[in-house]
Amino acid sequence: MKFGISTRRALAILLASALSAFAAAGAGDKKDKQKTAANQTIDSGSFGIFMKGQRVATETFHIEQQNGASIIKSQLKDSSGSDSSQKSDLELSPSGELLRYEWSQSSGGSLSVFPDNEFLKERISTSSSAKPAEQAFLLPAVTPILDNNFFIHREVLAWKYLNAVCQPAGGDTKCRQEPADFGTLVPQDRTSMSVRMSLGGKEKVTIRGTERDLLRLNLHGDQFDWALWVDDHDHFKLMKVAIPADNTEVVRD
Repeated sequence: MKFGISTRRALAILLASALSAFAAAGAGDKKDKQKTAANQTIDSGSFGIFMKGQRVATETFHIEQQNGASIIKSQLKDSSGSDSSQKSDLELSPSGELLRYEWSQSSGGSLSVFPDNEFLKERISTSSSAKPAEQAFLLPAVTPILDNNFFIHREVLAWKYLNAVCQPAGGDTKCRQEPADFGTLVPQDRTSMSVRMSLGGKEKVTIRGTERDLLRLNLHGDQFDWALWVDDHDHFKLMKVAIPADNTEVVRD
């Protein structure tokens, strides 16, 4: 599969950004106001999460590059009107290595994942008074984070996959239609899993009543098969996810 020169440039910029570090997340509002001119927003927006056609939650996200690093922040809110919410902050180095991952929920409980020598360690806090528990994983720092409920993590994985299978070819970018396997970490489940992503080709997909030509990617694991669609004319942003087994769709607002 070949993409035009504008797509090739987008790949070069965005895929590099997707593998950049996400620095200084959670440093507070004061630091946020002191952003330098080197900061660049890569993607931001929200996903509507629908089960059986009904909206059940909204994920709001922001991806920013900061001085050669990058940061992904995401918040998930229930659509039922309750105050239930979850937050995640993911930091990667310019070479794609994990610097820090943090998750918390409004009802209590939090966790963090960080490099520990050559591998990863997870620290879990169930309450403010309890001593945090720790769990080590024999996984390298380049292991992608695919935590529960955060679909923006799937966008970053899609960029990483495209970066692996797409190469410049003259004035175009040519992508090999072959799968790639990734060992990933699911912090909320305290487990690792192997996933496979493959290129499915261009398809017509309806987004909020409008038919669009999008690039399909297939994401497969031992117990799931998802379809992801990204827009190769708009910086390979994730536009839709279909999870047939759960009668669930995720659509960019």
